[in-house]
Amino acid sequence: MKGADIPSAREIKLLAEPLGAVDNDGVFEGYASLFGIADLGKDVVMPGAFGDSLKKRRVGDIRLLWQHDPSEPIGRWLAIDEDRRGLRVRGKLNLAVSRARDIHALMRDGAVDGLSIGFRVERARAERPTGLRRLERLDLWEISVVTFPMLPGARVETVKHAKGDLAGRIRTTAFRLFS
Repeated sequence: MKGADIPSAREIKLLAEPLGAVDNDGVFEGYASLFGIADLGKDVVMPGAFGDSLKKRRVGDIRLLWQHDPSEPIGRWLAIDEDRRGLRVRGKLNLAVSRARDIHALMRDGAVDGLSIGFRVERARAERPTGLRRLERLDLWEISVVTFPMLPGARVETVKHAKGDLAGRIRTTAFRLFS
């Protein structure tokens, strides 16, 4: 079969968020985990894996860290919820903390946008032929902003925009529809 005969996968590319429209309050949203997708370590988080942990802990008990470093808290989580796609989060960087100001500037510039979860496995099952580990129940204790997430799709989707930023809302909606 010739290269030209191979059907290609559909690609969708969206423009990045414009830097000038980013608000200065440090609020951001994204997915810290996506269900049913293998990360680089061959772990697959299953739907409902965070349910018990989220019932047991308040959102304020789950830490917002930089690069999983417990000595680097950078803000707090405002909302953490499971939806059909994964673990949806909304956080606020504490801009009184110098590291958080640095991270906010990097987020606004598009240089840092990874999210990563810190957890303890409570129930998992291994799949021999694939080498995947299906994570069925997790005790979530922190979510970090990171440079390189183990799950490449776990990203900050938006940094909060000023009210009335229609273009930003359209890009956010398009991202959700096509990713």
